[in-house]
Amino acid sequence: MIYTIIQLLYYFLFLFTPLIMSKDTSELFEFDKMIFIYIVTVGVLFFWILAMIRNKKIIWKKTPLDIPILLFLASEILSTVFSIDRQTSFFGYYGRFNGGLLSIITYIALFYGFINFFNKEKIIKLMRISLIGSFLVILWGMPGHFGHDMSCWLFTGQFNNTCWTSQFHPDLRMFSTLGQPNWLGAYLAINFFIGLYFLFSKKNNILLYAYLVLNFITVLFTRSRSALAAVGVGFVIFVVFTFYIERQWRKLLFLGLLFLIPIVIFKTDIPAIDKYLRLPSFHQNIKTKTTTSVAVSPPLNITDSLKIREIVWRGAIRLGERYPLFGTGLETFAYSYYFVRPAAHNLTSEWDYLYNKAHNEYLNYLATTGFIGAGTYILMIGGVLILLSRQIFNIQFSVSKQISNSKSKIDNNERLMAISLLAAYATILVTNSVGFSTTTINLFFYLIPAFVLAWKNDLPASSADKNFDARQWFLSLIAFVVAIFAVIYFAQYWLADIAYAKGNAYAQVNDFQQSASYLSQALNLRYEPVYEDKLSYVLANLAVVASYNKQTDIAKKLVTAADLYNQKTIQDSPENVLYWKTKAKNEYLFYQVTLNNQQLADGIYALQEAQKLAPTDPKIPYSLAIYYSLMGDDVKNIKDKSALDDKSLQEVDKALALKPDYEDGYLLKGQLLKKYGDKQQAKQVFQFILTKINPADQTAKKEIDGL
Repeated sequence: MIYTIIQLLYYFLFLFTPLIMSKDTSELFEFDKMIFIYIVTVGVLFFWILAMIRNKKIIWKKTPLDIPILLFLASEILSTVFSIDRQTSFFGYYGRFNGGLLSIITYIALFYGFINFFNKEKIIKLMRISLIGSFLVILWGMPGHFGHDMSCWLFTGQFNNTCWTSQFHPDLRMFSTLGQPNWLGAYLAINFFIGLYFLFSKKNNILLYAYLVLNFITVLFTRSRSALAAVGVGFVIFVVFTFYIERQWRKLLFLGLLFLIPIVIFKTDIPAIDKYLRLPSFHQNIKTKTTTSVAVSPPLNITDSLKIREIVWRGAIRLGERYPLFGTGLETFAYSYYFVRPAAHNLTSEWDYLYNKAHNEYLNYLATTGFIGAGTYILMIGGVLILLSRQIFNIQFSVSKQISNSKSKIDNNERLMAISLLAAYATILVTNSVGFSTTTINLFFYLIPAFVLAWKNDLPASSADKNFDARQWFLSLIAFVVAIFAVIYFAQYWLADIAYAKGNAYAQVNDFQQSASYLSQALNLRYEPVYEDKLSYVLANLAVVASYNKQTDIAKKLVTAADLYNQKTIQDSPENVLYWKTKAKNEYLFYQVTLNNQQLADGIYALQEAQKLAPTDPKIPYSLAIYYSLMGDDVKNIKDKSALDDKSLQEVDKALALKPDYEDGYLLKGQLLKKYGDKQQAKQVFQFILTKINPADQTAKKEIDGL
């Protein structure tokens, strides 16, 4: 019974994790999936412990991957200990969640649980369930490609695509319940080869052919080049090894021809390939029609994603060189990238985006966990590849008699399973090379090797004593209480995030009273510096509102509270540039309340500290220019005022040096020159904006008319 429950929990993981999402949380997709994985893992661990208590023995199987996994886990723990932000390293970056030490421990626990409670029969069942889950994901996302998104229908009641922001276009790039096109493509690529296993292990099955074609068409609809490349690499691996063991060349040839049809019809969105496809593009017609129907204007001056990735990768390598042992800490890339961010990033269309991942899993590990962490990660991958290769070539080895029998031989079906899993695992390695792991992908990354290791398991019949003695009941009760507290903790985590999401939403519409209420609720449910940081800024805004309404005492209390929260976040994470930026914004708001120049001086100090951490961020000298100008307004001494005016111009010039096409920077420079009496130079700056930066800049036109 206990074994069955544990197996059911794994079935739930592979069926429901890809489908789970919520409109109420701060991140619609990954957060809910991560919480679900945590809670299911608590269930697995509880019933695992219960099985050991009932059987009065340790249920644990050694594997050939124990040493690589142990070394990898040790490196991640050390990286967390020496992290610039331990909270982030343990729980993961807030907004991504997956990848922190807690999630890694969770996946490793699932790996060891799997090899103790699964065998061939159960693995095949789980693989079927995974295919069912992927089919449901495809069905959910497909209408969105034709302008009728199911998620919009669920969230808003409108069966169209209008619920998504300008960054999401399911009609152009399908993403379904996974959250991003690349994530959907990576997930389907894995299941593509699971489907191939079933196709080649049985006689021709029309349903499997239909699924594989639909899967591949959906990969094309994601427009994910990495996913398409992953399918290509995996298919080559599958063809080579399958031909080696069974020489099913007719079926392989038929499949190859079958997959050419969707490529010709829907294209790949890769110009080097599509130029050879002569048939009219059905997909292009759909795209044009749908784009017109939702009145979406195509974005202008968008930098090629590969060019941006190359810049980010250079930054990741520099971080690895600067922090060679354990990196800056697991999942701290969002903060540490600013340390080494190439100035070239400022000339891209995503210059002001916060990059919380290196968009290359291996370089991300190098930057955040150093050469030791990245090395052990690659060592673990190498161990899995060796494991799969040995299975294919019938090279047996035995670390534990429970895991493998060196005298046993494997049949072609077992080889086929290993080939399919090798191809599926290879797709993860490919997509991670230009992206990063997600919750759903990590389930496969950590459990695919467990499929191989558990394939020949002989699950024993229950030999447990039916009657518990007092000691067994006591241990079971302790395990149950711990499991309940763990579930409650993750439930509170989920509820806290919902409150945080509401607080954030109210802050965006300037309802700071409601925002503060929800953010306080989130912080009461769970301590999280991200909540504190947001609450600090909201309270600072409330202080300004109270001051405007002549509520002086309330305004002072709000200033004190906002400052305390901000000081706490900076004290806990002094190298987090985002918290220093919050302090700078807060001090400007405090100045509006107190009219005390000391607030401006504190704001300048905060920006200077931020500048030390992010020397290539043009927004920091831009903000310093404003602060120096404000301080100059309040200084009566002409010499001091002149010095501050000069500093403001120097800082805006620094911003323009970092970003030569900085439209707001040129506007500020022109306004400062106008303010300081140099109207001729101010006019030249505004004319430069109209001739070189943006001919449609209305502010520049008005400024010229006013001179």
